[in-house]
Amino acid sequence: MLPWKRVLRPLTALLLAAAVATVPAATAHASSAPTTGWNDYSCRPSAAHPRPVILVHGTLGNSVDNWLSLAPYLEDRGYCVFSLDYGQLSGVPVFYGLGPIDQSAEQLSGFVDKVLAATGAAKADLVGHSQGGMMPRYYLKFLGGSGKVNALVGLAPDNHGATLSGLTNLVPYFPGASDLIKATTPGLADQIPGSAFLTNLNAGGDTVPGVHYTVIATKYDEVATPWQSQYLSGSDVHNVLLQDLCSLDLSEHVAIGLFDRIAFHEVANALDPAHATATSCASAFS
Repeated sequence: MLPWKRVLRPLTALLLAAAVATVPAATAHASSAPTTGWNDYSCRPSAAHPRPVILVHGTLGNSVDNWLSLAPYLEDRGYCVFSLDYGQLSGVPVFYGLGPIDQSAEQLSGFVDKVLAATGAAKADLVGHSQGGMMPRYYLKFLGGSGKVNALVGLAPDNHGATLSGLTNLVPYFPGASDLIKATTPGLADQIPGSAFLTNLNAGGDTVPGVHYTVIATKYDEVATPWQSQYLSGSDVHNVLLQDLCSLDLSEHVAIGLFDRIAFHEVANALDPAHATATSCASAFS
């Protein structure tokens, strides 16, 4: 590679990452913005977007912080957008997603029912980040969610566990560590590869009939590793590697859910595949 190309490539990637983080969501598609907003239960889905979108935060996230960019991005495109808090531990404010994941899925179930009742929609679409992309699969598989959900879109979902770049492999070498994690933060214990929760979740197949699945992964993920473990197998699954859409995208596990407009564009495609447009590096400015 020529010397100037060695310099240009990382510089271009850096500029693109800055654009992804700073382009205001309100500048895009303002003409199609709904008259009501995020978590506004008076919002009624339009004919163009007949299903409400429910955003499911990740571990240590919450219904606001995780979605400060994606929620307005989808609102500006005409969606009724909602988000919930789940997995709260007693005495632990703000940082959620730490409770037992099967119980978190029950919280999601109740929230979906609430949104459907308020909007009059027959089904919802779910978009989740990290644990929020994996936990809904329990709801779909065991709690009757498949009849109420059209699509599940996962941003860096830990569908087969979160190894934290291999750190969880060290847990067995520390006596009592596993029991301590289960007792204090069961939601974390459930996400360790090989846990009873994940074994049960993935037994008999990754998906259930009637739901459209999309997984958007990044090769720079340092939490749900190896990144290929995020992918699902099934007849109605679309697995996407972010860098196949834009090789310059440097987003890792957190950034893909917080502010990556290239990933957001692919989320929009998954929610409305009939009007999908090609996702590329230029999607950072759309």
